[in-house]
Amino acid sequence: MTATPERTLLQTIELLAEAAPEEGFSLREIFDRLDESAFGAGLFLLALPCCIPFLYGVPQVVALPMLALAFQMVIGREEPWLPAKLAARKIDRKGLTQMAQGGRKWFGWIEAIIRPRLSFITGRNSERVIGLFLFIFSASILVPLPMTNTVPGMAVAITAFGLMQKDGLAVMGGIVLGTFWVGALITGAFLGLNIITQISTALLGS
Repeated sequence: MTATPERTLLQTIELLAEAAPEEGFSLREIFDRLDESAFGAGLFLLALPCCIPFLYGVPQVVALPMLALAFQMVIGREEPWLPAKLAARKIDRKGLTQMAQGGRKWFGWIEAIIRPRLSFITGRNSERVIGLFLFIFSASILVPLPMTNTVPGMAVAITAFGLMQKDGLAVMGGIVLGTFWVGALITGAFLGLNIITQISTALLGS
């Protein structure tokens, strides 16, 4: 008798979208249906909407829960937990369908190449450091500028996927991408502030 192959996370998300009622599911219902007790799966799922350009509304729903999970990693909590108010946030069926399609489009290739390696990076002792990076990347999603959620969302998703599959190389790739983005964001903010200061000085001096 042939064993039934275990479903991947992306396949589970696709089935979740198909089964969703029009009003969708709350984050608590989604987490329960995923039946995952690892931070990687939760963060990957929450990061998916942020990776999809022009998907409005959903990134704002998931940003604070992402921060909550990343912070729990930093303080060394063993299993993810969401406060009732955040867990009650809903993603409707349309949003879940877009997440499933986006997940397959942007991360389907990762399933073919990801594998356990560089295990010292994904070990328990490293999770707090990884959580700190994920917290910073998740916080940058809240910056109120167009298209500022896509790159950090990708960084969180890749890092979380690598964490879930014990692939240290994927974790490092996600951290490098996110660090580059945050650095660019900070540099842009300083340059913008400098330009505004120079213009203000010129106007006041004239």
